[in-house]
Amino acid sequence: MKKLIALLFLHIFWNNNAQDVELKTQVRHTIDELREFIAIPNDALIHSDINRNLSWLTKKFNERGFNSSVLPTEGESLFFAALPMEDDKPTILFYMHFDGQSVDPAKWDQPDPYEVVLKAKENGEWKTLSFNDLKEDINYDWRLFGRSTSDDKGPIVMFLNTIDLLKKNDIEIPFNIKVILDGEEEKSSAPLPKAVKEYRELLEADFLIISDGPVHSSGKPTIAYGTRGITTLTLTTYGPIKPQHSGHYGNYAPNPGFQLAQVVAGMKDKNGKVLIEGYYDGISLDESTLNILQSVPDDAKTINTHLAIKQPELVGSFYQEALQYPSLNIRGLSSGWVGEKSRTIVPASATAEIDIRLVPESDGDRLKNLVKKHIENEGYFILNEVPDMDQRMKYEKIITITEGTVTDAFRTDLDNPYGNFLVNTFKETFSEDVVQIRIMGGTVPIAPFINELKIPAFLVPLVNPDNNQHSPNENLKIGQIAYGIQVFYGIMSNKME
Repeated sequence: MKKLIALLFLHIFWNNNAQDVELKTQVRHTIDELREFIAIPNDALIHSDINRNLSWLTKKFNERGFNSSVLPTEGESLFFAALPMEDDKPTILFYMHFDGQSVDPAKWDQPDPYEVVLKAKENGEWKTLSFNDLKEDINYDWRLFGRSTSDDKGPIVMFLNTIDLLKKNDIEIPFNIKVILDGEEEKSSAPLPKAVKEYRELLEADFLIISDGPVHSSGKPTIAYGTRGITTLTLTTYGPIKPQHSGHYGNYAPNPGFQLAQVVAGMKDKNGKVLIEGYYDGISLDESTLNILQSVPDDAKTINTHLAIKQPELVGSFYQEALQYPSLNIRGLSSGWVGEKSRTIVPASATAEIDIRLVPESDGDRLKNLVKKHIENEGYFILNEVPDMDQRMKYEKIITITEGTVTDAFRTDLDNPYGNFLVNTFKETFSEDVVQIRIMGGTVPIAPFINELKIPAFLVPLVNPDNNQHSPNENLKIGQIAYGIQVFYGIMSNKME
């Protein structure tokens, strides 16, 4: 009964005109604070950027009553904050990241990607507005453009402003609240597994919520129960030791471009399924799971139109099913020169960059070994470095393979009680069905928390699907700020039975 009353209050709260004004006031403050945060560059590759962001975070969280710490790692430091703990309360650990992708200002439609620009769409074009145009009745369709507005500084500032609103309304949070913010998520968070082990006691919690990435394309409230992992391979084949005139040596000197094309083409069939034996081992989808996957409101025609493709690959029979299998993707190919710089040569080498998205049933090292075994069976001598002259003269076909690190996938059971708590809270907050995604296609480095802390984890994405994260003109729809505050408010005000 107490839970029902709390959920009813939550529903009424966001549908009351006075509270709507209060929400918009908080959204307005969030925008100002986000502009301040974005103005601090956060390139994941620049150490001084990360340190300046840590200083800002320490100040802002301390102002809200958090006890905060900067946690050294073998790479960039993590930021940790917690409200005063009470033994009789369950604990939520929130994960977000404050670093960002590098920027090329020349490719942005604004002078400085770290200076937030307000825009509205008029006649299909984005028009820049003055922040003085943000009146009390904020237009939720307007957008904020700037690096990390969506990925992932926006959610951090939404969280901080939700704490403000909870205090203003004298709401007692029925959970202990911990926050861990990553400073190098955009470069794979390599130090994270060791750091989580080192700071295990500090990070202990009952469940983990990750606020990163966009809501479902339908715009509906979204919860994801897992993400795919990732690992990489770089493949390089070799022709003549230096590029040679194709008139003199074409038909004689082996062409590394053709060699590499034959190697990678043999890994998949014409429908996109991986042909390497054992690649999909261990994966099975029962009827119940398929029903859940099919409940996600994807529209194949819309997806295909967005991608401008006639026919998708057939690893799965529909989009969500395809995400349940490990992928094998060529993310880049290079050999010789193209375009205006093209030359009539037999290239010296050819390189393919491969990424493999992992699911919980697949082990990244095992899949890389399967790929290497497949290449070896094609007659290649495998090296992990550039071949020397003796090796070039000894072996007919040589390939260099460089391996990337493995970020594991994770997936929480769909019937987990903490997941049910989130679903019920979202339903009451927004009065609509919740999109439940079994596993998302992208990768978030969360597996170390799950493996070490032994807790369930859930992705609660907050930003708009068309936010251009990692790309020029990254943006955040103002309406998503209101959504994010409502999400955090609902979670931190609703008592779990």
